[in-house]
Amino acid sequence: MAGDQRISIGPDQDRVVAENGPLHMVIRAWTRGEFQMELVLEGAGFAFKCLEQVAKNLSGLKQLPSESGFCPEDPVPRAMKDSVVRLGDPCLTPMAAVAGAIADAVADFLFDRGCTRVIVDNGGDLAIRLDKGEKTRVGLRPDLTSPELSHVMELDDRFCSYGVNTSGLGGRSFTTGIATAATVVARTSALADAAATSVANACFVSDPQIIQAPAGRLSPDTDIPRVPVTVQVGSLRPAVVQEALSRSLALALDYVDQNLIFWAFIAAGGQWVKTPPFKGGRILSMDDSGTFAREKQQTQEEI
Repeated sequence: MAGDQRISIGPDQDRVVAENGPLHMVIRAWTRGEFQMELVLEGAGFAFKCLEQVAKNLSGLKQLPSESGFCPEDPVPRAMKDSVVRLGDPCLTPMAAVAGAIADAVADFLFDRGCTRVIVDNGGDLAIRLDKGEKTRVGLRPDLTSPELSHVMELDDRFCSYGVNTSGLGGRSFTTGIATAATVVARTSALADAAATSVANACFVSDPQIIQAPAGRLSPDTDIPRVPVTVQVGSLRPAVVQEALSRSLALALDYVDQNLIFWAFIAAGGQWVKTPPFKGGRILSMDDSGTFAREKQQTQEEI
């Protein structure tokens, strides 16, 4: 694994990219506006150690917590399992939180060393840390297969830790639903990662236009080999999409009520739904008609 490790610095000297097999992480960290290159490079090296923890515990992490007595000692695998157990979704293995848990570990590594604003992007799953007086902006996509943004969310220092994670069709992992994007904001990226997977999975209703197949037929190494996952979505009637979104939203609202997540945004079939606003974040651009704006939205800060 060590031979595949690659660390590169962005052309504007404002980010470091760490790559190793499935890991593609963009790391940025500042102290009161000054980019901390040396610390960020250390964080990139630490990311590889986090990935090694996952590799060492992989067989246990692929098992459902309800069917396994697996109790990992390493911090990243432990955070993965704890997040899934807290969520209470019996269909999720700890692998549902892998990207977020690694992002959290790197973000905490940098925040604990004095950085006042940290953004770790692990393949689109974000771990954000903000000290007093800091804030940042995050672009939200209604479709994971498109770079177009439909919303911009600003996060402030009401909380020092945020996770912003997205799941759905076209993402890096399988989904049992039809959401083109299900974005969740939580206090940690590991919890947001697992919750986004669960919320996206819930965006489903049986219809002939939705084709599914066992995940194991598509990927022999998957942690959910017998679970039917969505492989194709045809033209759906608006009422069908609305029903799927309503099921997903109901689950997201339940997670909000349990204080497991701050906020969720779910998109499917050109429609979207969201949970109520939360303290610490605000949407800067939104089309209140429920249909995506055609014009590309742009922000002035981090996307």
